[in-house]
Amino acid sequence: MAIKKFRPITPSQRFRTVPAFDEITSSTPEKSLLRPLRKSGGRNNKGRVTAYCRGGGHKRRYRMIDFRRDKHNIPARVASIEYDPNRSSRIALLHYVDGEKRYIIAPSDLKVDDTVIAGESVENRPGNATPLMQMILGTLVHNIELRPGKGGQLCRSAGTMAQLVAKEGKTVTLRMPSGEVRLVPGVCYATIGQVGNIDHKNVTWGKAGASRWRGWRPSVRGVAMNPVDHPMGGGEGRSSGGRHPCTPWGKPTKGYKTRSKRKSKKHIIEDRRAKK
Repeated sequence: MAIKKFRPITPSQRFRTVPAFDEITSSTPEKSLLRPLRKSGGRNNKGRVTAYCRGGGHKRRYRMIDFRRDKHNIPARVASIEYDPNRSSRIALLHYVDGEKRYIIAPSDLKVDDTVIAGESVENRPGNATPLMQMILGTLVHNIELRPGKGGQLCRSAGTMAQLVAKEGKTVTLRMPSGEVRLVPGVCYATIGQVGNIDHKNVTWGKAGASRWRGWRPSVRGVAMNPVDHPMGGGEGRSSGGRHPCTPWGKPTKGYKTRSKRKSKKHIIEDRRAKK
């Protein structure tokens, strides 16, 4: 994927970059796989704002993605590579030989008219899905299940991948993009290859409007508010706060632990925060 730059004829275009969309082969999504997608504006089912700085943005429709890859031993042809506004990766439209159509996350190097298949024993090619225990050591994978049949949960964003580093008993060991090394049941399915749109991390939005298009509203600092609006607001002249960082309701933040339940780490071999 290439990155497109602009001539700096305005301040907002000086650093702004956008994807070139060279790999996109169709701009019209498959209508049968579209669903409506309502906006929440950061509000919960009671209408109260629980996630701030949300709202607006361009209207989207959800693309039904096949994360399970449960259509086994039936080959499919890649009909198109498409843009998905709901995720950083590209998606590929598959036409199965029995007539069904499905979207999957498009791995890097997947091209139109390529054939992909999911099953117990498949060729080691990008886009094919198989249980982790059936793969060769060193294989790069994405869309990884944590529970058999639940569907892929790990490594689904642009450019991500995990590496199969070991097999032992009924589990396999994966090295994640964060550096974490963890165990996953060997019967869980994963898709071979690295997720496409690798240059997504190099895109610079360049202006505030680009954030608004994506549904992100401005975030105001507490010290810039009045005392009635935030505990860190007010003061004669500009103030640096005068107290430890806190939320609008006075709860400490930046290091204050808020998790109520300690999650098990029995599947984690090497923590991503471990010092090298």
